[in-house]
Amino acid sequence: MDLKDLTPDSGKPTYSRFKSCIVKKLTSSVPVASSPIVTRWQQTHARNHAEQTFTECQPINLFPADGSELVPIKNSTNEPYIITNATARCHETTYLQGRNKRRAEIAKKQKCLTQLLMLQEGGFGIPENDSIKICGNTECIWKGCQNGTPNEFTAHRVSTNTETFIPLEPEVRLHITGLRNDYYLNILDWNQENLIAVALGSAAHIWNGKTHRSTERVNLNSSLKYISSVAWIKEGTCLAVGTSDGEVQLWDIETKKRLRNMFGHLSVVGAMSWNHHILSSGSRLGLIHHHDVRISQHHVGTLCHKKQSICSLKWSTNNKLLASGSSDGLLNIWPNDPGATVHCKPLKAIPHASAVKAMNWCPWQSEILATGGGMKDGFLHVWDISTGKIIETRDTKSQICSLFWLPKTNELMTGQGLPKNQMKIWKYPTLTNSTDLYGHKGRVLNIALSPDHSRIFSLAADGMACVWKYC
Repeated sequence: MDLKDLTPDSGKPTYSRFKSCIVKKLTSSVPVASSPIVTRWQQTHARNHAEQTFTECQPINLFPADGSELVPIKNSTNEPYIITNATARCHETTYLQGRNKRRAEIAKKQKCLTQLLMLQEGGFGIPENDSIKICGNTECIWKGCQNGTPNEFTAHRVSTNTETFIPLEPEVRLHITGLRNDYYLNILDWNQENLIAVALGSAAHIWNGKTHRSTERVNLNSSLKYISSVAWIKEGTCLAVGTSDGEVQLWDIETKKRLRNMFGHLSVVGAMSWNHHILSSGSRLGLIHHHDVRISQHHVGTLCHKKQSICSLKWSTNNKLLASGSSDGLLNIWPNDPGATVHCKPLKAIPHASAVKAMNWCPWQSEILATGGGMKDGFLHVWDISTGKIIETRDTKSQICSLFWLPKTNELMTGQGLPKNQMKIWKYPTLTNSTDLYGHKGRVLNIALSPDHSRIFSLAADGMACVWKYC
């Protein structure tokens, strides 16, 4: 309501005046600053309006075409506008110098991202993808590999007789741009076709583990959401992608097509796991959805995890049991019942001291499960799920971010956090620490194993990824 409507000259405000002012305010296009919720339509409308407004703006020419000098002019308030050609050219020169300096710095950074090594059968080319680049580590100014010390990547192998310090460098080191340092996400997976999926922001990049080249990219084409989890189907090239707004997408990497979108979650989909044609997905609201990807009504079952964030989800190797870990430190074991409802109870509920994100089933013993504790825990446990008892446990003295089994050597590998950010290899079943792999300067968020079980892909919060040959 305008203040002039309330002045003594206008008399008392009438109802019609009051109503007309309210209607004007409600129909105004000015956004309401106190509104906490903005719909997607409002965001799109506002963005389109801003783009239209920007494109309609015209540049202002400070230099007259006839070369005349802009002289000081005074307005009615006697405030001078002192703009001369000399002053404007001075500001333009300063701006151009700063812009050229910034471009030179960016070019210098990109120049250091060169090829890492040349193998006997031929060298690796630098991928065309700007988000994944092979690192040469020569005068590199990247945070993850400054100074380029030769023994930066090392392994400490411990034997029963003597301790030997053996230098070990990864086959390939990669610079990763756009990685989210989020403990609760599962953004790395390696399939049977030797393809590695890495989620970086709103895109999932596909990297060939044999040729060491980036091949394809799955893009959400949205800056408002990001990919929070990826999972390959066990046979084939179908990739499941979970997003931050609760969507699950299926992509065929071979044909480069999105097969379908599956809705149902209302929050971040942080973990997924395949059981033949059933895809199970878990969100930060504590719900686990079973999707039958063969039918149109894909949502066939739901499990409830006490409304705590699901940060890990794994089907057992014989597909009879589903293990889920949550942010409240609870490990649940569920039966193979895709049509389950939210009232379904887990077969076993095993509490931990902190979040259960690192978790994996033993490939050669279907009822053996290994779990790793978070920052307030740090214990590595091996469970016999049939009895619910611990086979062995070990204090790693740091956060366990990731975990998987090494079938060739009957060992376990864990990706650790502070203080050393290393990878540890443990003998099974004694959980004796046999090897430590150092080199990452941030916590090792995700690790994956190649189809032939001989190579390891590690992804860390320092923006570095490494491919290691272990056996």
